Amino acid sequence: MSRAEAGDDSTLATTSRRGAAGPKEFVVLVACCMGMAALSIDLMLPAFPEMRQAFGLGPESTRVSFLITAFLLGLAVGQLVYGPMSDRFGRKPLLYAGLVIYVTSAAAAALMPSLTGVIICRVFWGMGAAAPRSLALAMVRDTFHGDRMARAMSHVMATFIVVPVFAPGVGSLLLAVAPWRVVFWLPVVLAAGLALWAIRLPETLPPERRRAVTPAALGMALGEVLRNRRTVAFALALTCLFGTMASYIGSAQILIVEVFGQAEAFPIIFGVLACMLGVGNLVNGAVVQRFGFDRLVRFSVLHLLGAAAILAAVATFTDGRPPLWAFCVPVALLLPAVSMLMPNANTAAMAPLPHVAGMAAAVLGTVSTGGGALIGSLVDSAYDGSIKPFAYGALLLAIVAATSVLVLAGPAPERVASTTPATA
Repeated sequence: MSRAEAGDDSTLATTSRRGAAGPKEFVVLVACCMGMAALSIDLMLPAFPEMRQAFGLGPESTRVSFLITAFLLGLAVGQLVYGPMSDRFGRKPLLYAGLVIYVTSAAAAALMPSLTGVIICRVFWGMGAAAPRSLALAMVRDTFHGDRMARAMSHVMATFIVVPVFAPGVGSLLLAVAPWRVVFWLPVVLAAGLALWAIRLPETLPPERRRAVTPAALGMALGEVLRNRRTVAFALALTCLFGTMASYIGSAQILIVEVFGQAEAFPIIFGVLACMLGVGNLVNGAVVQRFGFDRLVRFSVLHLLGAAAILAAVATFTDGRPPLWAFCVPVALLLPAVSMLMPNANTAAMAPLPHVAGMAAAVLGTVSTGGGALIGSLVDSAYDGSIKPFAYGALLLAIVAATSVLVLAGPAPERVASTTPATA
């Protein structure tokens, strides 16, 4: 173990003796921060039919998918504020500011009488969720290095990705006993609980490493991020991955219900497929330190490309309406590749920029989630009663992601980050 790696645990151990979370609790807490955004998306999917009815929409209307797009756009914009500001004022104050906005906006959405009002609240809800989402990445970058960072990032991203396994099922259970607006109230309660637990979260950015927030300083930090070839290339790849996830999440309900006629089984089918996201994360966390995240990134992007090609072929040869199993098999191959790529691509993008981690997390999060949301919305709006738009969109995004990783990113650099302390 390098001195930097030893410093990771010793730093947290020291803060733990002062009443803050230890290393394992720290990772779990940061993972829960990351999971708040995913919960806010997937919990409400089973409520879409009731929302359509409540707002006077047709059974095949995709307008409710704007609730996903609006949230993701707010998530993207908010990160531009929290990341740079946390480089100046520390991670915890900005985390609490975001959680306040999250709770307030979610409660307002639960009370809104119109779809337009709910959509507006979802934008602000997403802006609140941007704080735990982006600051989780910055806190991991503050604390860990190299392959250890990749492993920690894998555990943290696992929560963001695996929440879809349980959220639709939880949403369905809630809808069985309460009106559909309950899917807005549960995140309010959980975010308030997270705010109380986060008292134990250590401040990972010491005062001596904080940066000014003058226009010149922000411009310099932004320039460092945008001039880094690997960061930009992996940001593009992450945008494609989030676009794939956003289009899958936004299309899954209408595909499973309308194309395959499985309304009652939707939470089960969606959850089982989402389990494959968990499989990818578990595999990644188990082997990343043995093989290194650079090698795993190359393997995963080829896996993604192959799975997307199979899905597109199925869509082509069945005219977009295959048997359910023929759709589920390639999707079950596609999703683990996404969940393996996300943490490693985040690590590769963040690793060269420890001194501007907040700005890097902000740019990375904004570009990937904002771009992914727009891509997902385009794919969702192209729905034609078949799986073709989703399948062909997934293939195109896989091609762009593979090109970014294998060509645009260039060769992997020497592991400077693994020997450079992240904390003063």
